[in-house]
Amino acid sequence: MLESFCAVVLAGGRAARLGGADKASVELAGRTLLAHALDAVVDAAEVVVVGDPVPTERPVTFTREDPRYGGPVAALLTGRDALLRRTPTLAVLAVDMPHVTPRTIRRLHEAAQGRDGAALVDPDGRRQLALVLDVARLDAVRPGREEQHGAALHRLLEPLDLAAVPTEGREHRDLDTWADLRELREQGDDDAP
Repeated sequence: MLESFCAVVLAGGRAARLGGADKASVELAGRTLLAHALDAVVDAAEVVVVGDPVPTERPVTFTREDPRYGGPVAALLTGRDALLRRTPTLAVLAVDMPHVTPRTIRRLHEAAQGRDGAALVDPDGRRQLALVLDVARLDAVRPGREEQHGAALHRLLEPLDLAAVPTEGREHRDLDTWADLRELREQGDDDAP
């Protein structure tokens, strides 16, 4: 059985290649990217979304890093600090990965057993923003508040022993451009999330 965990959904980036559009509100297969992300972390005891509030079907807490647009490290740690519940692990997911599912998150949790966490990796072996992290280990390596803004995520994760979880299908696909969205829409609903 899956141990209780909390989740942070990162949804507050600039989306520069989308002309500044709010990624959380972009629709794919008739649902927003945020709805897809919340589906992926449906097993979480609590969810914090780091981004501007938008309507959701599920109760979540919205927060923003201060100052805004601090990057993934500032967003992740802001989300972690906004959680009311204390669980041993934390799932972290970028809002623009609509093919991540609850099964993906469960696979990450399984791979993280006895490690500091696990990360989804694409076919080229690159880590994606779909992670499960041991909260105590994350807290042990987090930089001070002043160093969080603009910090590189790979530097934060470098000291952690993370299992690499190979992607299945298109789990690793993210949506950075309008062309990405067109491509995902053209691939149809037959394998939509």
